[in-house]
Amino acid sequence: MSQYVFKMPDLGEGTVDAEIVAWHAKPGDIVSEDQVIVEVMTDKAAVEVPAPVSGKVISISGAAGDKVAVGSPLIVFELADAVGAAPAPPPGAPGVAAPGVATPGVATPSVASPVMPVARQGRVMASPANRRRAHEAGIDLSTVTGSGPGGRILRGDLEGRVSPPPAAPRYEAGAETTEIKVIGLRRLIAERMSEAKRNIPHFAYVEEVDVTELDSLRVHLNHSLAKDASLSLLPFVVVALTRVLQSFPQCNVLYDASRGVLIRHRAAHVGIATQTPDGLKVPVIRNAQALSLWEVGAEVRRLAERARSNKASRDELTGSTITVTSLGKLGGIASTPIINAPEVAIIGLNKAVERPVVHQGAVVVRRIMNLSSSFDHRFVDGYDAAAMIAALKELLEHPAMIFIPKANHS
Repeated sequence: MSQYVFKMPDLGEGTVDAEIVAWHAKPGDIVSEDQVIVEVMTDKAAVEVPAPVSGKVISISGAAGDKVAVGSPLIVFELADAVGAAPAPPPGAPGVAAPGVATPGVATPSVASPVMPVARQGRVMASPANRRRAHEAGIDLSTVTGSGPGGRILRGDLEGRVSPPPAAPRYEAGAETTEIKVIGLRRLIAERMSEAKRNIPHFAYVEEVDVTELDSLRVHLNHSLAKDASLSLLPFVVVALTRVLQSFPQCNVLYDASRGVLIRHRAAHVGIATQTPDGLKVPVIRNAQALSLWEVGAEVRRLAERARSNKASRDELTGSTITVTSLGKLGGIASTPIINAPEVAIIGLNKAVERPVVHQGAVVVRRIMNLSSSFDHRFVDGYDAAAMIAALKELLEHPAMIFIPKANHS
């Protein structure tokens, strides 16, 4: 019998660590190759990690909520036939984490090796968050030795040199309370929302839209559709938005804070904020500008179902350039949606309700819906934000215009 040490794999897109969400194997279990052994969460998506070999689980590193660095030992297997597998060092040896402990290292399929600080040359490698942390603490990053892959400076490398924040009040659990550890998607949502509100100066703008004609068209079209293929107002808004973005490309932008660069997109990759049992997810309708109303409606339904059943892939949950969010019947009168960074704009749909309004000189009952939007005021001026929503309002109030090619005035 010999042992095989499986390290936290490199999950791509610059990931340096991943949070353990749930173990599907424990010491003593016999697992087969490709059997899912653990679910982890990166800053992009949840990932199910399969066993690389068949064997008996000897030890695991980290509990739910712990972060494990890429390249650190994740799980140790005992192999019945270990051809080509190197023996695992005993727990406690350099570079090997005891169960429940994660240590930084370099990704490799072989056994763990001692983790030594890497001498850096040239550009300092550190995440924007760690650069900000060092800047706020007055630390010159060129004097810090990084322990991450390629000498990348990790958060732990700054500990001891950054003054700890004031201790937060501690509340003890009692007979009348229950403690719920914030992990996985809920932890990721909390971090992203906090970072977005902290770093992005939100400009909120609310506009009233008369969707009477739009809703009439929607109901008419749904008469010829199966119930499971019926259209909500959301696909109409997405299609109209792709038309409007042609005139307001500054709102179809991603901001790369690490380089100080705005990346303007020709294609509209529209994120659809979707409530799931695990929390809010944002699956993406790619190249929405090239899809018909029916295709957008089908994609909204398909992606929502995959997100709610936890089957959405990483590609389906990343890459949006602008987001649309809707609370449907719970939409309320107005809201202040938080921008889905690194995007610079988000469009929120509130509840459509019938109420008396003045229309063509008479008081009549019309179906009214508010659009509640937020823009990154660093890059989208208030005038442009208001003009964009006004253009969207015009299309939604005169729905035929959504499907008529834009006039060429050249």
